[in-house]
Amino acid sequence: MNHEHMEHFKITIVEPFLLIPFILLFFLYLIACIVSNRHYKRWSYLRIFYWALGILCMATIAVGPLAKSVHKDFTAHMFGHLLLGMVAPLLILLSAPMTLFLRTLRVKQARFVTKMLKSFPLRVICDPLTASLLNVGGLWLLYTTNLYSQMHQNIILYLFIHLHVFIAGYVYTAAFIYIDPIPHRTSYMYRAIIMIISMASHGVLSKYIYAHPPYGVTTTQAEIGGMIMYYGGDIVDIILIYIFCLQWYKSTKVKSNLVKQVNI
Repeated sequence: MNHEHMEHFKITIVEPFLLIPFILLFFLYLIACIVSNRHYKRWSYLRIFYWALGILCMATIAVGPLAKSVHKDFTAHMFGHLLLGMVAPLLILLSAPMTLFLRTLRVKQARFVTKMLKSFPLRVICDPLTASLLNVGGLWLLYTTNLYSQMHQNIILYLFIHLHVFIAGYVYTAAFIYIDPIPHRTSYMYRAIIMIISMASHGVLSKYIYAHPPYGVTTTQAEIGGMIMYYGGDIVDIILIYIFCLQWYKSTKVKSNLVKQVNI
């Protein structure tokens, strides 16, 4: 049995174990739904669907054909980045996990969690500007330095970067569209300005990758990967902008109705 077959055999053995965290996350959400439904209005099936789809997007980076290709194919890596850093965070956020979590807690426990959410460190991290620096800034660091090549040589670094990509993507998305409880809300205008700048920076990075391949990446793969990042990112950005504008419109409409009631 040659080296390639041995590696394939090892991956085949390990893959089922890599699925365990994602399966646990899915069923923990379902259990939380059951607990929540005993005391509150029935939890939306659409939110369960969003959660399942988000978990599936994350799982494809750990298990399956895409997971095997990301190590040697930059095009596959960039498609995985799109799923892990943009699509999955949006879907997970739309499933409102924090709202569901709070509904499963007792009053005292829920108050403690709410107090933690109001803490200064979380206020700084969840600010749109900080979230953008962690998300888009992290990507600039990854693709314009030798960090990309190093991550494929160190399993700890590889796992850390992928974890960062998802968490930073989730915090970034949550900083602009409010689905779960947000103690430290910022104005729509402020969020809109930061959103435009961060999305433009993401687009510039994709063009930079197209023209300047990361270390160890062929020109052809860099060009295809750059286009996936640019056009794929645009699709997710459009959805994000639509939800953001819809929330802005609704908040303006509510304020307008309140003003009319006061004038009456």
